[in-house]
Amino acid sequence: MLCVMTTNADEPRTPQRRRTPAGAAVLREDVTEAIRGAVFEELAAVGYARMSIEGIARRAGVGKTAVYRRWRSKLHLVLDVVSAMAVLGLPVPDTGSLEGDLRLLYEVTSRALRHPVASQIIPDLQAEAARNPDIADAFQKALRDGQEGVASKIVAAAEARGEVRAGVDPDLALDLISGPVYWRAVVIRSPKLPKGYLEMLARATAGALKAL
Repeated sequence: MLCVMTTNADEPRTPQRRRTPAGAAVLREDVTEAIRGAVFEELAAVGYARMSIEGIARRAGVGKTAVYRRWRSKLHLVLDVVSAMAVLGLPVPDTGSLEGDLRLLYEVTSRALRHPVASQIIPDLQAEAARNPDIADAFQKALRDGQEGVASKIVAAAEARGEVRAGVDPDLALDLISGPVYWRAVVIRSPKLPKGYLEMLARATAGALKAL
């Protein structure tokens, strides 16, 4: 979790039980998390271009100074929140088979990408990334790190079980595993997956990985 040190503390909502050392007041984590949550809501509601510190503060129920104590601009705030996505990551499936792991990963990823907030934020940040290299770098890292970590562990487990050969190209494996779901959910934004699609996709991807 992010812990930022400053010479100013947020105004407490309840009396502090422990005296804070002079010159080393710690910003309240609950306020920081409320602001981060408000960023997602504001992005989904108005998009990056129209998003403002005032709107974020209003949604978080804090003053603008509480936001500026943590981030010096809207850009730095969004970069921090997007970068934090990489830290959260996805759960690594452990079903005992490559096809089962892929099926579970696809179910979790598909639900996450189709969440109303995510379905609004991701396309907007993609469009903004085309104009802002800082956002592009942070957005790419958040998506790649999250998917790459899970995909590499799925492949490593499959190698240990003898389902795929050792030394499978990690970038090609990542493309095969993550590409189809993002294509459906983010690029063409298909409103509904065909019946049995994820099961068939898991079977086809497992076959492709075994053929490498």
